[in-house]
Amino acid sequence: QVQLVESGGGLVQPGGSLRLSCAVSGSIFSINAMGWYRQAPGKQRELVAAITSGGSTNYADSVKGRFTISRDNAKDTMYLQMNSLKPEDTAVYYCNADIRIWATSKTEYDYWGQGTQVTVSS
Repeated sequence: QVQLVESGGGLVQPGGSLRLSCAVSGSIFSINAMGWYRQAPGKQRELVAAITSGGSTNYADSVKGRFTISRDNAKDTMYLQMNSLKPEDTAVYYCNADIRIWATSKTEYDYWGQGTQVTVSS
């Protein structure tokens, strides 16, 4: 069974840093695009950053210059380095991945992690 497991959330003061990880487990053929989303209380889930299998990235305007997305394809793991954190970054952060399960089929499936809480507060 394919699972995405996030880690690295927590409580941090404004201006601080956190690094989130998202590890893909289970039997798979390949991982295409991956991304980090977040959802604050009372708000819709929004894209924070995304990365292709080739390493191309894009970011929400609100995090450009502060957050860095990366991935280690050998470890099937994605990261989000978050610097200069602000209270408005407080949210549950979710990882997402488009995964091809079998070599004999080009169908990709969309998977989500369980979420990890990030709280920025003094």
